Amino acid sequence: MTRAFIFPGQGSQYVGMGKDLADSFLEAREVFEEIDESLSYGLSKLMFEGPEETLNLTENTQPALMAVSMAVVKILEKQGGVNLSGAASFMAGHSLGEYSALTTAGSFTLTDCARLLRLRGQSMQKAVPVGVGSMAAILGPSFEEVSAIARDAAEAQICETANDNSVGQVVLSGHKQAIERAIAIAGERGAKRALLLPVSAPFHCTLMQPAADVMARALAEAIVKTPRVPVVSNVTAQAVSDPDEIRSLLVRQITGMVRWRESVSWMKDQGVSEMIELGAGKVLCGLVKRIEKEVVCESVGTPAGIEALIEKLK
Repeated sequence: MTRAFIFPGQGSQYVGMGKDLADSFLEAREVFEEIDESLSYGLSKLMFEGPEETLNLTENTQPALMAVSMAVVKILEKQGGVNLSGAASFMAGHSLGEYSALTTAGSFTLTDCARLLRLRGQSMQKAVPVGVGSMAAILGPSFEEVSAIARDAAEAQICETANDNSVGQVVLSGHKQAIERAIAIAGERGAKRALLLPVSAPFHCTLMQPAADVMARALAEAIVKTPRVPVVSNVTAQAVSDPDEIRSLLVRQITGMVRWRESVSWMKDQGVSEMIELGAGKVLCGLVKRIEKEVVCESVGTPAGIEALIEKLK
């Protein structure tokens, strides 16, 4: 069976995330301590105890979700003796999850990844003043139909496809007024649902260019190693292994669309028949099942789930 490991992005966070792992496994505590130290603040305490509104600030959410994914990875590797690179043909992650995938594949150190994601979150938050931008999920219409809605709603403002998540689930991003117009148009054109998302900035659209500039400088200085397993890029929906190309694509990812639907289908076309989501929540498995019904997907983020996966991969 050809396998891929996949890593969740923003929206999978919740207060209490990772606490059961820290209570059960030394490896998880070590990961959380290293990330706390690298960021010089108690991220793990925020993850375990909240408050929710502080955890939901993107500068905290991004490293926090990576921390949980990497805790799962370290437990599998050290406690279970699982060689994740040998157990998968590809790795992929949704938006910030691509950093988790690259770290698992050996391109980034844990410390460098935490610092990059903290900076990524801060720069994305600062790129657009609060209240200027927004995002909306459009459920039902095809990607092409939602793209047409975005074009018609723009009216000299930014309104772009940000996430092509699955069949019938596309997210738009841009100026708040344009996004509100898109929601109205989507309703008129028969969308099942069109709703504003509770996000703090309009991610994955051209309004994020200031953040892309910040990350271009940071990634130019970062050490990026060739991944041990090809990592599927959100930008191209294909595997990438060249460190310079990884840097370039991570910069483009800030303003570019997350091509998750195409990424899942591309991996299936390469022979992947099983995907395992490592980290908080079960969002990605839900999307995979809607994109490619034949692909088996399971989410692993609890002590029991990890122990079952260790047994399976032995």
